[in-house]
Amino acid sequence: MTQLLPVTLCAAAAAAIVNLWLSVRVGQIRRTAKVSIGDDAGGPLTARMRAQLNFVENTAFVLILIAAIELAGRGGDWLAWVTGAYLLARVAHGVGMDGGALGAGRAIGTAVTMLVQLGLAVVAVLVATGSF
Repeated sequence: MTQLLPVTLCAAAAAAIVNLWLSVRVGQIRRTAKVSIGDDAGGPLTARMRAQLNFVENTAFVLILIAAIELAGRGGDWLAWVTGAYLLARVAHGVGMDGGALGAGRAIGTAVTMLVQLGLAVVAVLVATGSF
């Protein structure tokens, strides 16, 4: 029997779009700074590259946890809301890495990312031990 994973599928699709957006932002700075390979030694290009890589590093774990929870039959509306909060936080982080007036987005995105990962990890352990 095929099990549908609607939250996982939507999360993966949305994550791909966010990753594409972050990639385009890196490319914009590359063109402006005329840096084809490498970075700009800590400047705006480096910040945008780190925002994208940080997204990839964290999102892999979040997607695995979402899928595992959903496969265990413990997903639902709450998981979709948590996923949405995570993805919005990652957008805020990406914008915040540019600094300026929206710089607070970096800290907000980081905090929400950590809380979501911790929360999903706790839920996964509770599901695995039969407590959830």
